[in-house]
Amino acid sequence: MDLRILIVDDSVSMRRIIAAIVGSHSGWTICGEAESGISGIEKFQELNPDLVLLDFGMPDISGIEAASRMSRANPTVPLILFTVWDLEGLERTAAKAGICAIVPKSEAWKLITQIETVFAQRSKQRIQ
Repeated sequence: MDLRILIVDDSVSMRRIIAAIVGSHSGWTICGEAESGISGIEKFQELNPDLVLLDFGMPDISGIEAASRMSRANPTVPLILFTVWDLEGLERTAAKAGICAIVPKSEAWKLITQIETVFAQRSKQRIQ
């Protein structure tokens, strides 16, 4: 399956780590990177990715706010929050913003499995 993934994270080193993890999977490509929530929204509209990996804490708007705007623009694109934050109620808030999964940065190896799970669920929904 060919997947085009957008990475939105204010840390250059984290974007490189994510790109290395995701890029190691055959058929997945990084179609773009953004260093802030606002630039992430712009890239989302410009590139029309198949999936977005978002950081929570960014300098302009949060990943939650960026996800909410992306989800309103195209609710069919899966959004995964990839964050160091473990905030009370984050899952509920993230789900309201259109985020379908949260992966802690301390467990980066789970990104591949989570992306596969999200797309397996999307495929089932399309069939039904």
